[in-house]
Amino acid sequence: MSQINAILQTAQQRAQAQQLPYSGALTPAEAHAVLQALPQARLVDVRSQAEWQFVGTVPGSAQIEWAHFPGMQPNPHFADQLKQQVDPQSVVLFLCRSGARSHNAAALAAQLGYGEAYNILEGFEGDKNADQHRNTVNGWKAAGLPWVQG
Repeated sequence: MSQINAILQTAQQRAQAQQLPYSGALTPAEAHAVLQALPQARLVDVRSQAEWQFVGTVPGSAQIEWAHFPGMQPNPHFADQLKQQVDPQSVVLFLCRSGARSHNAAALAAQLGYGEAYNILEGFEGDKNADQHRNTVNGWKAAGLPWVQG
């Protein structure tokens, strides 16, 4: 458990250094370790349904769209869906493709009273490589963490 406390402390230090409006920022490997060790931790995948279907998902994750495809229109029901699916007392880890939408979701969760809201840096697919392709530089998939095809 001391390893998990150290991971969360590092994530919180990142948040303080960057003045993030939520608890912390985790690498994909750190997020996976937290999910494995803390039964109250929840992963919330905020990508679109199209991304879940065609790119893949993390087993056991809650899936709540931050924005709808096509057009990426904001989901007006995001806050209500989050409250219905995830206990505010949980450690909540937010994941998207690259870390941007999940940053926004973690910020909103913190405003809604989620005391342990974390963003997963790099996201599910990670940054683009020199050929403008994802899934090779960093991110959940590139780290070899559990995922399934949609």
